[in-house]
Amino acid sequence: MSATYRRPAITEWPTLCLLAACYGVFALGTTAVCEVWLPLGMVLTTLTVVLHSSLSHELIHGHPFRSRIANAALVFPALGLFIPYLRFRDTHLAHHQDSLLTDPYDDPESNYLDAGDWARLPSWRRLVLRVNNTLAGRIVLGPLIGQLAFMRRDWRAIRAGDRRVAGGWVLHLAGLVPVSLWLSVAQMPLWAYVACAYAALSILKIRTFLEHQAHERARGRTVVIEDRGLLAFLFLNNNLHVVHHMHPRTPWYRLPRLYFANPARYLSRNEGYRYRSYGEVFRRYFLSAKDPVPHPIWQRQGPPAP
Repeated sequence: MSATYRRPAITEWPTLCLLAACYGVFALGTTAVCEVWLPLGMVLTTLTVVLHSSLSHELIHGHPFRSRIANAALVFPALGLFIPYLRFRDTHLAHHQDSLLTDPYDDPESNYLDAGDWARLPSWRRLVLRVNNTLAGRIVLGPLIGQLAFMRRDWRAIRAGDRRVAGGWVLHLAGLVPVSLWLSVAQMPLWAYVACAYAALSILKIRTFLEHQAHERARGRTVVIEDRGLLAFLFLNNNLHVVHHMHPRTPWYRLPRLYFANPARYLSRNEGYRYRSYGEVFRRYFLSAKDPVPHPIWQRQGPPAP
């Protein structure tokens, strides 16, 4: 647990209230607002699915309750359709081993490939992955590429007899039941809802696009984006990503206070890996790749140094 933040014994009401509001706006977006004007309903629904995913991330880290079961129950309806909560929890917690960040094999959230694997890919796949390394490509193609890779890995694990992975998908299918029942009576067409779920993943790809970089030192791999606008809210301040990695048990609403009280501490920690806003990220990388697909340090020197 972080020395900076001592978790209180009481319930974290900001998270609970935000979750209740998220479900409320979701209900309005898929019914009344959608009936008045479908595009507006789709926008509201997309934003609530993004927020639901960010809240799921909070629950993975032990908020608002100490009980894993109670937290999982709060996001049991699979609003995002595509990613099982338990699989997200397992892979994300594995990702929090900072010494493995960006590792092409051992970091489950890495977008880098081993240089040998990259060289063996057909030219069309390398082209697709290069496009995916621009922000525009990550927004448009990233959800599809990521989902196919994620499901392929999990299918191999299930075929190899991994019951935990299989159980995660079974529970996900159960979580789709309340969503399906809701959509059967809501005014939003199924095709529109699937489009909202895909668009939500696209927005989430903005957050993950440059969260981590290849760097010889583990401490220099995690970004800070000093944004305080709509995207920062939808991501629950996870744009201050190095703060989250340093204090993973600290709730979302305390992260800005920690960072802006002493930004020099965190920028010293992450070797100055910072952007002023998501506007800067869009200007610099919308049509330009930030990184090569093959891991540059792994390629030159073997596994990155801890």
